Amino acid sequence: MLLVTLDPKTVKEENIMLMKKIAVFPGSFDPFTVGHESIVRRAIPLFDEVIIAIGYNSQKQGFFPLETRLEWIKKTFTDVPSVRFEVYEGLTIDFCTKNDAHFLLRGLRTSSDFEYERAIAQMNKMMNEHIETVFMLTMPEHSSLSSSIVREIVRYKSDASKFVPHAFAADMKRFVDDK
Repeated sequence: MLLVTLDPKTVKEENIMLMKKIAVFPGSFDPFTVGHESIVRRAIPLFDEVIIAIGYNSQKQGFFPLETRLEWIKKTFTDVPSVRFEVYEGLTIDFCTKNDAHFLLRGLRTSSDFEYERAIAQMNKMMNEHIETVFMLTMPEHSSLSSSIVREIVRYKSDASKFVPHAFAADMKRFVDDK
């Protein structure tokens, strides 16, 4: 299911047809999961380009180093030229503007995700009326999956390989074994 928050007052149909459809899929991705991968792969046919944007917060230290997360995500999409990868700091809406992205891509697992994401989407709309938020429902098998749960599994040195993309599952296991 796809839910788009298009506002007919701010988006003219002819402009949508002419512009390159660039979507930003933002997150900390600590780590990137098979749920994230599924959202991106299902979004690829909808957009000309999908930017996986890893938000950087200098006040917070991730469980996995930023460079490692970026490398793992790149490995996951080596077969997809329309997916690119960026690290950014600051507001996501500003990142979208700088990258000529008119769509924000968000995955929804539960109704509480929707309420949280709806509020952010509405604030973003007030900040930049030209950026639309596109919500995609997760696949049912991913609805209970989250990066924080995967981190907890890894923290206790259990096998989290079925919850992360196959492209880097072995790398993650080695990373954890070396910690």
